[in-house]
Amino acid sequence: MRRRDLFGLSAGAVAGLAFAPSLAEGRSFTDSAGRRINVPDEVSRVFPAGPPASVTLYMAASEKMLGWTRAPSPEARTFLPSRYTELPELGRLTGRGNTVNLENVVRLMPDLVLDVGDTSATYVSLADRVQEQTHIPAVLIGGHLADTADTLRQVGSVLGVSERAETLARYAEGVLAEVRKETAKIPPANRPSVYFARGPHGLETAVAGSIGSEVVDLVGARNVVGTETAPRTVIDVSSEQILAWQPEVILTVDRRFHAAIRTDPVWREVKAVQTGNIHFVPDLPFSWLDNPPAANRLIGLLWLGKLLYPASFPQDVRAEARRFYALFYQQEPSEAQLDGLLTEPPA
Repeated sequence: MRRRDLFGLSAGAVAGLAFAPSLAEGRSFTDSAGRRINVPDEVSRVFPAGPPASVTLYMAASEKMLGWTRAPSPEARTFLPSRYTELPELGRLTGRGNTVNLENVVRLMPDLVLDVGDTSATYVSLADRVQEQTHIPAVLIGGHLADTADTLRQVGSVLGVSERAETLARYAEGVLAEVRKETAKIPPANRPSVYFARGPHGLETAVAGSIGSEVVDLVGARNVVGTETAPRTVIDVSSEQILAWQPEVILTVDRRFHAAIRTDPVWREVKAVQTGNIHFVPDLPFSWLDNPPAANRLIGLLWLGKLLYPASFPQDVRAEARRFYALFYQQEPSEAQLDGLLTEPPA
């Protein structure tokens, strides 16, 4: 559903919204967009507006989730406690592919609607309109990877789970500080050029400086798709551009592309393919690189740092993944699951 359809409510839907609860009179909270919102003293039922909010909510306050924006895949479910994987799929309220009718949001009787990610004027306007039409507090929290600790603390504050959020935030601060410290020592000449391949043909990619490139950017690698393409954040490229860029490393989140790249006559002319520097990004239960753009990417920073600069990142990524999953996903992965995450899929 397109954003304009979301607010093109029928007469019946408008009538239904007339019975929505009044905005809470509990306490005042200022979100990342500077909006002062009255939220209940106790928040028990939270509707996540999009995938980053859904994952952030699970990590910080899983017991308050009304459901997932998109239900975890069968493969992803094995990495999460079953009591949460059975929660319903709610659909998406923000971003591309909106599927939620506001009448259904009201019907679920949330104490609060939570959005995490972009705080641009478009998303501020959407949060305002959701709040105005449902009379449910709609909170917008910034979600840049570099600001993960602050994101978690703000979510903890508004949801009343500050102790849990602080534990997660301190972990995030430690990872980000370590990555910044180590990458600052690496000379520009030693920073490889990277292409992030998306889609079955590898010809969709994230632009440097965009939210989809934050892991690559923070580890100091050179995304071959420069910022001159702004304001677009995800673009389609041609085979000719790939050959001109000649990236030294290719990262992909698509298993079909990973399986086919070595036999493709065009991709075989790319330096990264010739040297075998093609890497599938671990993606369960959520991607270590981009999808959704939330705290699930913290472990991706350590994984990519180790991949690109093994001498500068001596950490045991396997042990760190075990620690991260136990803390953020509330379930320690098995040895077989870790093998699956850290072993390249068959070509």
